[in-house]
Formats: sequence, C-alpha cells, structure tokens
Amino acid sequence: MEHTIALSGIRRSFGSVTALDGVDLEISGGEMFALVGPDGAGKTTLLRILAAVLPQDEGSARVLGRELPRERRQLKPRIGYLSQGFSLYGDLSVDENLAFFAEIYGLRDYGARREELLSFTRLEPFRGRLAARLSGGMKKKLALACALIHRPELILLDEPTTGVDPVSRRDFWMILGELLNEGLTIVVATPYLDEAERCARVGLLDKGRFLTVGTPADVKQNVSGRIYEVVTSSPTRARALVNQAGVAGLVEMQAQGDRLHLRLSSEPTEAPGAWHAREADLRRFFEEAGIQIGAVREMSPTLENVFISLIREEQSR
Repeated sequence: MEHTIALSGIRRSFGSVTALDGVDLEISGGEMFALVGPDGAGKTTLLRILAAVLPQDEGSARVLGRELPRERRQLKPRIGYLSQGFSLYGDLSVDENLAFFAEIYGLRDYGARREELLSFTRLEPFRGRLAARLSGGMKKKLALACALIHRPELILLDEPTTGVDPVSRRDFWMILGELLNEGLTIVVATPYLDEAERCARVGLLDKGRFLTVGTPADVKQNVSGRIYEVVTSSPTRARALVNQAGVAGLVEMQAQGDRLHLRLSSEPTEAPGAWHAREADLRRFFEEAGIQIGAVREMSPTLENVFISLIREEQSR
C-alpha cells in the first residue's frame, strides 16, 4: 500500500542556511505523526513542502500519491494547512471566515458543512463575533475549522496550540482525536513533548535532520543506563555539587525546576538489588553536603530526556 507521505533525500536551503538536510520520512494513512524540534530545526519548512507551498531543492516527495512540486495544483485541494501565525481575517466574523475559505476552495453548497464544523469546534455561540475578538484558543479552533471546510484527506498543523491556555490545548487535542477517528492523516509540529506522546509516532528533528523516528516507546529506547530523579528545594546547589564533586557512573544531568534527572551508566555485572542501594547512595551524597532532598527515585526516560540527550550527543560530535 502506498504511503500517504513518502519523502526521500529532501533538501532545502535559504541562501547559506540549510533548513532541511536529507530528510527521509514515510507516514501511513490515518496516522497522527508529531514533528518535534527546537526553533530553526526545519519543522515549518518541512510542513510547507508537504503543503505544496514551497518546493524542495533536492529529493523526491510524494503526498497522497502526487509528486511534488510537479503535481501541486492537483494536491492542494486535498490538504488542510494550519500555519503557525494567525492567518484568518480579524474584521470578518466566525461565520464569514468559514464562508470565505469555503468559496476559496470553490465550494458552493457549504451551509451544512459550516454548521457541522461550528458544532464540532464548539464555536456556535460565537459565530457572529469578529475573529479579532476571539480568545487565543478560539482563534486556533476557527483556523482549524477553516482548514477542514473542504474535507481534506491530510491535515498539516504548525504548532497549533502555542500560546493558548491549558484548557484550550486539551480541547484542541480532543478535536484532533475525533478527526483521527474519522480516518484523517494528521502531521503536527509541536514544542510540547506531552502532546507528542499522544501521537502514533514522533520524529525528533534538529538542524534539518531527523535524530530518530518511531513510536514514543521506541524513541525512549535511545537512552541507555538508568535515570534517577532527585527532588530538592536547592536545585542550584545540587547542580553545583554534581558538577564539582561528581557522581559515580554519571553520564548526563538534566535540570527541570526543583528536580535533577541523573542518567547513570548501567553495569551488567551488578548484583540484583544494587540499584536500590544506588538510590540510598544518591540521597546520602546530597545530604552529607547539607542539601535537603525530598525524594530520590528511578524513573523511565521521557521524550524530553531523549531529545536533550540526542541533541547533546549531536553537539559533542
């Protein structure tokens, strides 16, 4: 079966800046795929190529069975694209924005579809409000509704929940879940790793290349050793102590608020139960230096642990 998206060797530069550096990617129909990466990683450039609004410099790209950029005109009506910036018309109402985008796509009898989308996004009570006067979360839902007005087969979303409140983020992802149940293919760029966890697969992108692609569970296998979380009311002092005195077997330290994540090397010759002693040793290490510790526990790696570790490994090469 042909993949909905099939990319091979995609390269794109802007002057002397390389945005994409040999990207290979396959996405199946009905899949939700997350693009994760720091600013400048190439996420927006990749989405714009998939949306047929930007040609690649090198490589082959097939989307929904069409070759890009040669067949972009046939492809565009089958794609919904929500860009990072607010692309709607603030001086038009919710209703008028939906009507405008319906007519852009050449739709004539769109009344029923508009009502369906207003209900789906829970924007019915605000249909007469100007788009400029909507909250951040409602603006994103309206932009999504406009991207769905023509019943696309593929939805491309560029950081759709950035800058919205937690409740609106939750509502937006509930809507995406319902779209996925309808069989749409969804590609979403997100800076939020908890959102990436909700996707079937995730690609960690940095400097125009994928560091790893796979299910969230598979991606987490990229971190070796054991990770311990140390909760302390003095994280700055705790970090300084680790840097100065060192911890036996330390591979990497990541600081997250009042928590330190210490990745320690795993020795296969250790006796059963030795890692419980390691937790006690870590507590003693800090408390003997006068640093109060709330908890020490072994934890499974998170996507954030994986992403930071892979980027650091890449930078050290």
